[in-house]
Amino acid sequence: MPIRQIVTTDNAPAAIGAYSQAVNHAGTLYISGQIPLDPNTQEIVSDDARAQIVQVFRNLLAVAEAAGASSDHIVKLMVYLVDLGNFPIVNEVMGEFFSEPYPARAAVGVASLPKGVGVEVEAIVALPE
Repeated sequence: MPIRQIVTTDNAPAAIGAYSQAVNHAGTLYISGQIPLDPNTQEIVSDDARAQIVQVFRNLLAVAEAAGASSDHIVKLMVYLVDLGNFPIVNEVMGEFFSEPYPARAAVGVASLPKGVGVEVEAIVALPE
């Protein structure tokens, strides 16, 4: 078995750099940071913070699902926000995509993100056996 297995899906944006959408190593899936790109057009979905956050979680879950997982299998999220004032929106949207018990999470304010978006989220997933 290879040390790492690459996971890809057309239901999430293609990589825009030298990275994979996700890597499975020994049953743990590491999902690369997802930004609010429409997977069909590779364009930013909106300037609206909520719309961007929703799209990021859609993209994240599409990659998880391609590996046979769901939101219930996500154990850790890392959220990057250009404007930490949008953190309450992240909480609201997470409530739409996740149920308790929620994954562990960190949120970091950053100066900028790729393509000028306001949010990026990466995840670690414990794949079902």
